[in-house]
Amino acid sequence: MSWGPSDDGTTPRCAVLSRQLDEPLAGSAPRARAWLVIEQPGPYGRNAITESHLPESLREALGALPKDTGTTVLLARHVGRHADDHAAISSRRFWLAHTSPGGIRMRTGVLDDDDLLRPDLDDVLAAAASGQLPPWGARSTMPLLLVCTNAKRDVCCAIEGRPIAESLAADPAYSDRVLEVSHLGGHRFSPTALLLPSGHAFGRLDQRVAREVLDAAVDGDLGPLAHHRGRTSLSQPAQAAEHAVRRAGGITDLDALDALRRVGDQVVPVGLRWAGDDHGVADVEVRHQDGRAWQVVVRRTTLRPERPESCGKLAAEGHAWIADDPVPVESWA
Repeated sequence: MSWGPSDDGTTPRCAVLSRQLDEPLAGSAPRARAWLVIEQPGPYGRNAITESHLPESLREALGALPKDTGTTVLLARHVGRHADDHAAISSRRFWLAHTSPGGIRMRTGVLDDDDLLRPDLDDVLAAAASGQLPPWGARSTMPLLLVCTNAKRDVCCAIEGRPIAESLAADPAYSDRVLEVSHLGGHRFSPTALLLPSGHAFGRLDQRVAREVLDAAVDGDLGPLAHHRGRTSLSQPAQAAEHAVRRAGGITDLDALDALRRVGDQVVPVGLRWAGDDHGVADVEVRHQDGRAWQVVVRRTTLRPERPESCGKLAAEGHAWIADDPVPVESWA
C-alpha cells in the first residue's frame, strides 16, 4: 500500500499517518553521545547550520565538521516570532552536554564566534563525546527541553511542535527551560523533543506531557514512558532494549540503566551504530546501577503498509526495532 492524495486532493502529513499506523516510538531516537546547541536567532533553512543567519565563516566551518565525532551540533532560538532582520551578532549562548550513562554533564554560557572557528573544533567535539567537556561557560544541571519546530525541514515540526514550545514559553514556570531547535530527526513522530543533559528523546508530545517531562527531570526522573523514543547515546536496538526494561520494571530514573551488546557469554560496549552481521537480531544486556541485569532480544521488523519517512517523500518500506520481554540474568555488580 502507498499513500497519495485523498479525495479532497490533500496528502496526510507524515505525523498524522504515523499516529494512525501506531508506528513504534521506542528505538527511534537520534544518536549522539554529546550535543552542542548554539543559539542563533532568525529563520532556518532545511539545513539550518548552512542556511541560517550565522556569519558565513561560521556556517562554512560548522557545515564542514566531520559527521563521526559523536557530537551533534544544533541551532536553537528562543520561542516566538523570528524576523528576517539579519541582525549581526558575534557571540551567542551555548549548551554542551555529554549524555552517556553514568557520565551526564552539561556546561552553558556565552561563546564568541572565534571559539567556534578554532581549527581543532572537531577534536574538541570528539573529546566531548568521550566525556571530556572543554572549560567553556559553567556547569549546569537545569533540565532543558529542545522542541523541533523547523518547518523548512518538515512542516509537521512546525504544525505539531510550535504549539508545544509556545505553551511552555508562555508559562513562567517553564519559560527558561525550553528552546526551539533546528532538527532532531523523526519528523513523523512530531512533536519531537530532546531533553538535556540526559539525552533522552521524546515524540508525539502534547502540552501536558511536555510539562510532565520537565517536572520529572528536575527530580531525576524520565516522566511518561509512552512518549519515550530512547536515549540518544545508544544505538537504536539498544534504545529499544533499554526502553523495554523501563516499561517492564517501571524504571524512570534518568540515568539508572546502561546497555551492552551480548556476544556469547561476553558483553561489549554498544556503539552509536549496531555493529556486526546479526541478521536483524540484536542481543542486548541492560544493566541497572543497583546490579540487576536483563537480557533483551531485539528484532528489526519491517513495517506494513509502506509510509513516507517525512512529508513530501514517497511511501517506502519502514523498519522498527521491536524488543522481546526482558529476561533477568545474573547480577553484574
